[in-house]
Amino acid sequence: MSAAGIHAPHDVTVERLASLPKVGRRRAERLLSGFIAARSSYEVAELMLAANLSARLASRAVDIFGSDAARLLRDDPWRLLQLRTVSVADADALARCLIPGVQPSDARRSRALVGYVLAQAADGGHTLGSPEQVILDLELHRVADPARAIVDACAGESVESVTVSTGSMLALTRYAQAEREITASIHRLSAAPSAIGGVQAAAPRGRAAVDQQAAGTDLSQGCEADDNRPHRLDPVQRDAVNNALAHGVSVLTGGPGTGKSRTVATVVREVERAGRSIALAAPTGRAAKRLAELCDVEATTIHRLLGAQPRTTSDDGDGSTVDFGAGFARGPAWPLDQDVVVVDEASMLDVELAAALLRACPDGTHLMFVGDSAQLPSIGPGQVLADLIGSGVVPVVELSTLYRQDAGGAIARLATAVRGGELSPVESPDREVVIVPARGSADCAHRVVQLMTDSIPRVLGIPAEQVQVVTPVHRGAAGTIELNIALKAKLNPSGVGRGFGRFDPGDRVVATANHPEVTPVGFANGEVGVVTAVAQKVLTIDFGSGPAEVSGKAVSDISHGWAITVHRAQGSEFRAVIVVLPPEGVRMLSRPLVYTALTRAQRHLSVVHGCGPALVRSVRDIGSKPRRTALLDLLRAQVP
Repeated sequence: MSAAGIHAPHDVTVERLASLPKVGRRRAERLLSGFIAARSSYEVAELMLAANLSARLASRAVDIFGSDAARLLRDDPWRLLQLRTVSVADADALARCLIPGVQPSDARRSRALVGYVLAQAADGGHTLGSPEQVILDLELHRVADPARAIVDACAGESVESVTVSTGSMLALTRYAQAEREITASIHRLSAAPSAIGGVQAAAPRGRAAVDQQAAGTDLSQGCEADDNRPHRLDPVQRDAVNNALAHGVSVLTGGPGTGKSRTVATVVREVERAGRSIALAAPTGRAAKRLAELCDVEATTIHRLLGAQPRTTSDDGDGSTVDFGAGFARGPAWPLDQDVVVVDEASMLDVELAAALLRACPDGTHLMFVGDSAQLPSIGPGQVLADLIGSGVVPVVELSTLYRQDAGGAIARLATAVRGGELSPVESPDREVVIVPARGSADCAHRVVQLMTDSIPRVLGIPAEQVQVVTPVHRGAAGTIELNIALKAKLNPSGVGRGFGRFDPGDRVVATANHPEVTPVGFANGEVGVVTAVAQKVLTIDFGSGPAEVSGKAVSDISHGWAITVHRAQGSEFRAVIVVLPPEGVRMLSRPLVYTALTRAQRHLSVVHGCGPALVRSVRDIGSKPRRTALLDLLRAQVP
């Protein structure tokens, strides 16, 4: 390049590129266009390399801050903390490189660390942080005046003070706004619903069901059973159908085998019989596909329903940048067209996705949330379903009668016992549920590989392609990393990771982030698929929602998926599941985690048990770990 007179970015021109060997003018123009498009990343990469940081941070910084990323980082190097996985030490290193003599007391650093601490809390599911805890965390990062830092951060646009029943709390503005918007939308939709199918709109809230006499249609003939056996709706299920037809917002919850799918199928039929339209959606493609099969009507992911678009950012002019995440085409300006919207696996909704969904529902929409409140809450911040149920502002029906006995009976009975805090002895002569004791992590891993590659296919006739391993941990012999290495060696050894991004055709993979922009079909966090082709730095992956051509930065959000974490498995069901509970997972055990793991199985469940008595204690004593949110207080505060 130096022979052409190109020594720095400003030297790059069409003429100089065209003077290079085998580069004509047309190709030079294309090269220049590509260079200009990537110039922002090159500028940031120069800053990263000068500070001995990874140049890979550059493209992520441009994604967050836009084309002016380099200038923004020079003005305030601690903006870098808004990138996931960046440490305080990384941001300090960049600051020392860009601002000679900079001190830890710099006001920009202190203010950025308030947002960083709250973002760390959000990674744990909290939308709020207590001022006392934030101050303690700031002191650990050598902030000399934490109280002043909090005041300065709240004077900007990205952090604010929120008042709840427990006192004054702190929140990132994006999550505080989302919870306020959820509250306003819930009350807006609940205010004046128009009844569907002749049902008279009543006004009960909480777990009180709609008066059965208010129904103008006979709903007792529902026959869409979870196991495809005809079964009439019981009175509680009929109440749930009535709620969906009479109220603007309603909730249906309950464990596996209690007839949630049968109830939703009846809602679909009643809406169609009334000549109205309905949309079914779920957080993942696999969950949407199963919903469509059970209800015999099209279903889609929430992101596709809302028309997900790439993320957007805004510089607020005060040294902070607001990341709006993925935007959505559907909203107040272009609302959803359907009269009824049913969202399955609603326990997976975080506050921002829930706010976007509600924002797209115009007045008069009937929105029904369906989910199991005993499962783990969302990966993202908030606990929307639990807060909505606990608020008492919308009608809630909880199904508890088990109907799935012949198909899935042992799994359903075990899950129901765990849901209630008991770990009952398993009676399953047909081997629907098998408990496999193990000694230590290595033994757990050995038994998992044996079960998946030999025992389950040979004894039960379920191929390995339909078996999913679920574990609470990433690290250790029985964590996702080592198990995937061992399972790939047995199940797809030909490529041994030589393909693009370490993936080969035939590899099972899991998505670790949402990428709705991927063509032709996007994918959601937790979706499991199979690599069908690897060519020209593009992975073609068949997910539950269809094929996706994954390239560029999206490849970094794909991991091998023969073994996945319980959180990643949420929202999906598999014909056979191996739940492995190794010793290193003991500290993570809780009743919701164990319950969520067990309920991923449809026809067979193997539990590789290496936790000893800690499993019984966790199911009996450790319920949902409380998340700090404002939504519950906001919903209750607006009750007339």
